[in-house]
Amino acid sequence: MASKSINIKLKVWRQKSGQTQGKLEDYTLNNVSTDSSFLEMMDQLNEQLVNERKEPVAFDHDCREGICGMCSMFINGRAHGPDTGITTCQLHMRSFKDGETIYVEPWRSKAFPVIKDLVVDRSSFDRIQQAGGFVSVNTSGNTIDANAIPVPKSDADKAFEAAACIGCGACVATCKNGSAMLFVGAKVSQYALLPQGKVEATQRVLNMVRQMDEEGFGNCTNTGACEVECPKGISLENIARMNREYLKASLK
Repeated sequence: MASKSINIKLKVWRQKSGQTQGKLEDYTLNNVSTDSSFLEMMDQLNEQLVNERKEPVAFDHDCREGICGMCSMFINGRAHGPDTGITTCQLHMRSFKDGETIYVEPWRSKAFPVIKDLVVDRSSFDRIQQAGGFVSVNTSGNTIDANAIPVPKSDADKAFEAAACIGCGACVATCKNGSAMLFVGAKVSQYALLPQGKVEATQRVLNMVRQMDEEGFGNCTNTGACEVECPKGISLENIARMNREYLKASLK
């Protein structure tokens, strides 16, 4: 498809801090290339605001390659925008029409408080992983090469699929309950399926679920929106696996 330029209207959430009240601000942006990514469009907006001696919009970004999970934006009522299976940095302006009004908001979750504008604090995810998302290393001198431990291919494939989670938080933002169970389920599954993760399996799931609850995330009611909006297609099967692991750990 040939590149062209479009004019758009933006309604962007502006909020100076977590202690102040925010609101949607209106902007008009002309000559936006349909080949540009959504983040490049936001860069164009900020350049315009700076030239107008106004404060630019704060938003998270890093790799811009769909790997880091930083680009958390709620666009026209969907996490990461109208396309499926991509992050915001992979969303291109060809997905929008000339003259269209685009709503841009931060993740909405009690456990993801707004820092400024579109930037939210997702350190709750870090604390969940720190509570149990690791494998101990035996440094006694009798260590075993991980590559020498046989792992069924089906288990390895499922573990790899779970490990694809980039922790962006789209699952939380799109869930009506603000649940983090898809994220936690992926992190628990990643280790539960591999022999290296069996040592801490019991404490891992108990600690991570406890931390998840302490952070204020909601519970899962199997709506399935999290799987639909996950840019990496993490399966709901991981939530079921986490529940099984949790039940086994609770009975020990």
